[in-house]
Amino acid sequence: MGQWSTSQRNEVITIGTIQIEQLSFQYDGQLAPIFNRVDLQLDASWKLGLIGRNGRGKTTLFRILQNQLQYQGKIRTDLEFQYFPQTVEKPKESVWLVIRHVTGLEDYDQWQILIELDKLGLPESILAEPFNQLSPGQQTKILLASLFVGEGKFQLIDEPTNHLDEAGRQVISDYLRQKSGFILISHDRYFLNAIIDHVISIDRAKISQFKGNYRTWDEENTARNNWELNEKEKLQRDIKRLESASQKKTGWANQTEAKVSSAVDRGFISHKSAKSMKRALSIKKRANKAVEEKQSLLKNIDVAEPLTLNFERISSEKSLLEVIDLSALRKEIAVNHPVSLKVKSTERLVIQGENGSGKSSVISAILGHLDYQGQRQLAAPLKVSWLPQDFDGLSGSLQDFAAEKTVSYSLLLDMLRKLGFERDEFTKDISQMSMGQKRKVALSRSLVEPANLYIWDEPLNYLDVITRQQIQDVIMTFQPPMLIIDHDKEFVEAVGTKFIEIKRHI
Repeated sequence: MGQWSTSQRNEVITIGTIQIEQLSFQYDGQLAPIFNRVDLQLDASWKLGLIGRNGRGKTTLFRILQNQLQYQGKIRTDLEFQYFPQTVEKPKESVWLVIRHVTGLEDYDQWQILIELDKLGLPESILAEPFNQLSPGQQTKILLASLFVGEGKFQLIDEPTNHLDEAGRQVISDYLRQKSGFILISHDRYFLNAIIDHVISIDRAKISQFKGNYRTWDEENTARNNWELNEKEKLQRDIKRLESASQKKTGWANQTEAKVSSAVDRGFISHKSAKSMKRALSIKKRANKAVEEKQSLLKNIDVAEPLTLNFERISSEKSLLEVIDLSALRKEIAVNHPVSLKVKSTERLVIQGENGSGKSSVISAILGHLDYQGQRQLAAPLKVSWLPQDFDGLSGSLQDFAAEKTVSYSLLLDMLRKLGFERDEFTKDISQMSMGQKRKVALSRSLVEPANLYIWDEPLNYLDVITRQQIQDVIMTFQPPMLIIDHDKEFVEAVGTKFIEIKRHI
C-alpha cells in the first residue's frame, strides 16, 4: 500500500465528471512519488487515451480510481469505475455464467449482452460454450461486451489488444469507436489514434491533459521533446559553468575562512575579517544552490533519446537468409502451409498471418530450434540477433544477464536508461520487473550485441508508445536487414520493405 491516507470522495460533485485535486501517491520504499499534487478534470463522455512510459504510473492511476490504493488528495465523481480485464474466477463455466458473475446481470437481462455481442460479431450460441475453451480474441470480446452493459459507469480499459492479430484489433477498434466514457491504456498507436478524442500523458515530472487523438498529441509531444532536448543541452552547459564558478568561489571562500580561522586561533579577529568570511560563505552557498537548481530541472525533463544499433552490414547482393517450401513440424506434423522467402542485406521482411497460423514456428524452424521440412540456408559467417516472443522467464541481476549474453554491461545500462529506466531500477532482479521492463531488457541486449541480421518476434509487446517510436526510429536510421513478426500496424508499415503471409496447414 502507499504511504498516503485515503481522502474522502463525493463532497461536491459536478454530474458526469471526474475531478482529481492535488493527487499524490508514492509506493513504500520508492525514492520519488509516482504522482505529486496532480489536478485533472475529466468528462464522462470523453474517450481518453492514457499514455506514458512503462513504470510511469498508468496502471497505478487505474488502481487509485478503483480505491485499491491509499492516496493523498481528492477524487470527486458520481461515476462507478469498471476495470478490464475483469477477473474470471471460474473459467470452466459457460460464457453466460461468467458474464453474470462479472456484471451482476440476471437471466431476464440477457438481451442487453446480446446487443453488445452482436456488435462484436459474436453469435448468441457462444453463451453456452465454456469460457476457457474460447480463443484469446473471443475472451477479450466477451469481457469488453460485459463492460458496456448498464449506465452510469466509467470504464478503465487496460491493454485490450494483447496477443490479438490485426483482424481482431480492427473488430475491437470498431466497437470502442461506438462507445464513450472510458480511459484506454494501449501501446498500439494506430489503434489509439482511431479511437480516442482526449489524451492524458504521464511523464517524469507531470501529468498533462490534451484534447485530440494520438496523432495530434504526438505532433505536439515531438515539438515539446525537441524544445526540451535543447533546454537539456543548455542546462548541461549551465551546470558545467556554474560548477566551475562554484569551485573557484569555494576555493576563495575556503582561503578566506582559513585566514579568519587563523586569526581566531591567535586570539583576535577584526570586523573586516568577520565580514569577509560571512560574504565568502554566502557566495559559496549561492553557487552550490544554483548548481542544485539546474540539476533538479534536468532530472524533471523526460526526453526520448535516440537509440543506437550495433549493426555490422554485410555488403553482398546474395541473400543473407533463404528458405524454400519450408514447413515447421511439431510431433512430425506440419504447422504451416509451405513458405518460401529470402532476406537480402537491405531488406526487412514482415511475416504476417492470423493467430495460430504458425508465424513463430516458422521463425523457430529457420533458427534451427524446431524440426522442419523443406530447405533453409543462412549466409556464413552470419551473426543473428534473435529476440524471442517469450521473455517472462528472465531472472537475476542485470550484470549477470549481461555476462550470460556476453554483452557490455555498461552499454546495456546506457540503452536501458535511454528506454526510460530510472537509476534505482538497475538494481532490481529481472524477475521482479514489470513485463514492459523485462521486454526492454531483452530488447536492449539485441540492440547492443553485434549482428548482421535481426530476427524479432513481436518486439513491441508490452512496450509503451514512446519506446515503440524509438525502436521504429532506430530501425529507419540504421536500415538493418530484419525478419519481423509484429501486430502494430503503424510500426510494420513504417519499417517493412517486404511482406509475406503465413497460412495454417490444413
